[in-house]
Amino acid sequence: MPGPVFLSGDRIDLRTVEEEDLDFLQTTVNDRAVRQYLGNRSPVNGHREREWYEEKASDDETTHLLICRDGEPMGIVGLYPEDSKGVNAEVAIFLAEEFWGEGYGTEASRLITDYAFRERRHHRVVAHVFSANVGSARIWEKLGFRHESTHVEAEFLDGEYVDVELYAILEDEWFDRDA
Repeated sequence: MPGPVFLSGDRIDLRTVEEEDLDFLQTTVNDRAVRQYLGNRSPVNGHREREWYEEKASDDETTHLLICRDGEPMGIVGLYPEDSKGVNAEVAIFLAEEFWGEGYGTEASRLITDYAFRERRHHRVVAHVFSANVGSARIWEKLGFRHESTHVEAEFLDGEYVDVELYAILEDEWFDRDA
């Protein structure tokens, strides 16, 4: 059973990542459909997943939350400070393939972005997207992020160099979008 609810949305909850979630996370991150958009080049075994959990899943710098619908794990969303002053943060997300295209990623991204501004006091939130990941790009566009740049051939993925798109939104833009 996933950990306690940390943030709630209309259809999903973001819960703390617990040890019993590691099998789901390891299976999902190793799924070819998912990992192609994460840039993972090496398989993640149980030992490596546990190391991530022990070192990163609950440190004070980053926030990792399990995306759940009715207690069922669907993916994970993370918030990562990008500088020592906490001005900039990056959001990263992945969902198991069976949950793609249903709006869950958008809802989870909205919840974590709102948390970044309201509770973590970040001023700017960014997201990086591989150019082929059209679904992820749509998430950020729906949420009001602007496309800031294209990092040409910045990653090597499936035998070729691919562009990485940078999306961003400022705190005042986030709060003004619903005004």
